[in-house]
Amino acid sequence: MDDPSLQPSKNDLRAAALARRAGLSEAVRADAAAAIACAALPVELPAGTVVAGYWPINSEIDPLPLMRALAQRGAALALPVIVGSDEALVFRAWQPEEALKRGPLGIFQPLAEAEEVEPDIVLVPLAAFDRAGHRIGYGGGYYDRTLQTLRAAKRITVIGLAFAVQEIDIVPRLAHDEQLDCVLTERELIDLRGC
Repeated sequence: MDDPSLQPSKNDLRAAALARRAGLSEAVRADAAAAIACAALPVELPAGTVVAGYWPINSEIDPLPLMRALAQRGAALALPVIVGSDEALVFRAWQPEEALKRGPLGIFQPLAEAEEVEPDIVLVPLAAFDRAGHRIGYGGGYYDRTLQTLRAAKRITVIGLAFAVQEIDIVPRLAHDEQLDCVLTERELIDLRGC
């Protein structure tokens, strides 16, 4: 049973989780976005705390209602910017009414003149997660590089955002994979910092 050749690959696990996510109705998606926006995060949020979110693509859970709620509580918002295919993301300040442009992968990001900031809390999209704090992303390594860089500079809290259907039993973990501190779904906040 422990034979690694019999275990599903990350690609297989990613594909299955993304298929479950894509199968959710628009009503379920909207309800989930509203539910996470009402969730209490397990961290202090003093005024000016920089929360880096993401612009949702494909069937990702929409973090924008949560980001707006955090901004109303005094958080400063930021979105990621891709600067190179093998580089860490940078984060630029952003407010919901501000214009965005499409980046290298077609994902909306702040304009070049927006201030670069260092986040205190990073909201991370993902394909799949487990209860040990491991995640499967989209295979580009952007968030693993970014979280490693940020954690080397300061203490941050990393919260994966997902639908509950994206949970799997075990994520195969590689040495460079960065761990989540928490996962927030429409059903629960899973605090993984004790794992």
